[in-house]
Amino acid sequence: MVNNKILKGHAAVFAANVMWGFNAPIGKAVLAEFSPLSVTTFRMVGAALCFWILSLFCPKEDVENKDLLKLFFAALFGVVFNQGSFIFGLSLTSPIDASIVTTTTPIITMIVAAIYLKEPVTNKKVLGIFIGALGALTLIFSSQLASDGHSGNILGDLFCLIAQLSFAIYLTVFRDLIIKYSAVTISKWLFIYASICFIPFSYHDVSSIDFTTIPLTMILQISYVVLCATFLAYIFTTLAQQILRPTVISMYNYVQPIVASIVTVAIGMDTFGWKKGIAISLVFLGVYIVTQSKSKAQLETERKGHLKN
Repeated sequence: MVNNKILKGHAAVFAANVMWGFNAPIGKAVLAEFSPLSVTTFRMVGAALCFWILSLFCPKEDVENKDLLKLFFAALFGVVFNQGSFIFGLSLTSPIDASIVTTTTPIITMIVAAIYLKEPVTNKKVLGIFIGALGALTLIFSSQLASDGHSGNILGDLFCLIAQLSFAIYLTVFRDLIIKYSAVTISKWLFIYASICFIPFSYHDVSSIDFTTIPLTMILQISYVVLCATFLAYIFTTLAQQILRPTVISMYNYVQPIVASIVTVAIGMDTFGWKKGIAISLVFLGVYIVTQSKSKAQLETERKGHLKN
């Protein structure tokens, strides 16, 4: 029977990916008004302020000096390279191409986890990733989301791929660091470091914006990108990292095209047919199979048990 802690981990990463699913079309709309550098700065600085304000109401937690350096590199891979590369990629390519590229995350994460954490590449894990990817790709190709005539772009797709690789490294290489501190402590340092790294490159773009002319609808869309797709999503992801394995977390990327599909149906741009039903079922089946695969610790325990017998 799955305990409450595991369920909370799954619920947290599911919620984060639902928010990121909505972020693709909303983020594309924001990019129509602002440069990729400006949008990424809004996310980083806005989230940093939210996390530091929230930390004032949480128990004080001191971070060791050696871990502050590790958090800097975690910020580079988990925020700067991830968000920066993705937003640049999204500005060059179509949302549908960007969604297709995100389906590589579980595969990349499995490979990085196998190399760095020595996590086993089991038959169940490979099968689950394949089934989940099949379902996600079926949804993406059957959806009419963002069919605005803007075609894909190889450079944009490459930036999106770099973003997925960066996030896979963040999930695996820095897992021990993430487990050590609270989600709020980790996140506030990640985003303050990310802001410091990014502001020198984006200062010109941001300073040239006339904020008094921004319409209310655009302010609401930017607020969603900052508060939901960044602030809340990273809290939930960090909570999940403290409980679940990196490959399991990455499998929830397949939830994002499900959200996109639901949005297109809800606004009347598409219909819900049997293909979408099967595709969504395949996604959740794939996630379930990966969660049932054995971890390195479980396999070592079994091996010790066999040796004793």
